[in-house]
Amino acid sequence: LLGCKPEEVIHASGKTGFGVGDILEAVINRIPAPEGNIDEPLQALVFDSVYNPFRGVETYFRVINGEIKKGQKIKFVATDKSYFADEIGTLKLNQIVKQSVKAGDVGYLITGIKDAREVKVGDTITDSANPTKNAIEGFEDVKPMVFAGIYPVDTDEFEDLRSSMEKLQLNDASLVFAPESSAALGFGFRCGFLGMLHMEIIQERLEREFNMTVITTVPNVSYHAFTRKDPETAVIVNNPTDLPDPSSIDRVEEPYIKATIITKSDFVGNVMSLCIEKRGQITNQTYLTTERVELSFDMPLAEIVFDFYDRLKTVSKGYASFDYAPIGMRVSKLVRVDILLNAQPVDALSALIHADNAVHIGKKMCEKLKELIPRQQFDIPIQAAIGAKIISRETTKALRKDVTAKCYGGDISRKRKLLEKQKKGKKRMRQVGNVEVPQEAFMAVLKLND
Repeated sequence: LLGCKPEEVIHASGKTGFGVGDILEAVINRIPAPEGNIDEPLQALVFDSVYNPFRGVETYFRVINGEIKKGQKIKFVATDKSYFADEIGTLKLNQIVKQSVKAGDVGYLITGIKDAREVKVGDTITDSANPTKNAIEGFEDVKPMVFAGIYPVDTDEFEDLRSSMEKLQLNDASLVFAPESSAALGFGFRCGFLGMLHMEIIQERLEREFNMTVITTVPNVSYHAFTRKDPETAVIVNNPTDLPDPSSIDRVEEPYIKATIITKSDFVGNVMSLCIEKRGQITNQTYLTTERVELSFDMPLAEIVFDFYDRLKTVSKGYASFDYAPIGMRVSKLVRVDILLNAQPVDALSALIHADNAVHIGKKMCEKLKELIPRQQFDIPIQAAIGAKIISRETTKALRKDVTAKCYGGDISRKRKLLEKQKKGKKRMRQVGNVEVPQEAFMAVLKLND
């Protein structure tokens, strides 16, 4: 099964502890010792860090070359900041304080750093007086695939959320975030994740470890827009509001993935229908056995970040495995659908949608908002627009008051006069009235984009 010799397999049990000693012996005997020169300038790799509320950031490192001593002045290469090594040591389940940690060893470092942003996973630690000429290579900044907004439920907790995100970033270097504000949700962060599972883990950790109650907006992906003025330079679009003016756009590219689905032959039709509905193009179909089929599709990443996996499991009754890998950017016909309430655009409800689906989704958003926006003293037109073109409209009717109730007789012109007066008042209200989008309406429309 594993492709190794039967005599190499160690008989062990994690439950009873039997054979654990043999595993440790095998690690020492079979895994080569680390190579490193103690006489060269200090060169250590930061591979993890945690935040201790009493002692600041605890940095975990591996010494590649040289030696790190207690009290030594050290420097982080990426941030170019120097500190004193207040405490160093090795890890044997607990932290064991040492006077020095040499090449090949793994240890921890406490410098009293309080700001989590000053330590980056993959950074190189060196001696401040005799720095190494070569930073350790091999670590590069991750490229997030999925973007979503994370906002505190209580806007007063914005700074607490920022602090929590920075502490999370200490031992999860793949989390990328930047502050942003939304008309409907207030202040929050635009976050980049490696995928949907990563996003769910971050949300769960914020709630469990930091007691933060957060709202996560609908995830989307990063697009590249090219303008006619400069058709070679990409404008990165993480948010629909970042999209340049439609009249100046040369083309828009979106990330594509190669999706591999293995399923039972009974469900091939259902799976293919789902993938084609999600703008997938079939590239290969292989029968692994008479019962199992492997299907390959080229699909836009934007189509799978919502409910694709859930629907795949539904159409295959659970008998489908899904794997994907990015294959680069491709030109796509994308448009920005804006929602106008009482002729005022609501930035937070804008969405980048493929042109073929725009009218359908715009109509659904308008219908949903009509149900959820509370009625005012005046008619509220709810419109979906692509640029200056209105593609759908619904109207939330005004709350009406019977102004003619006091007219219990007399000429019809008296009633007409009162109705005309009311009509003018409604018109004036519509000109000055602002429509607030309630939280539940906002979230319902965001979920609709799935």
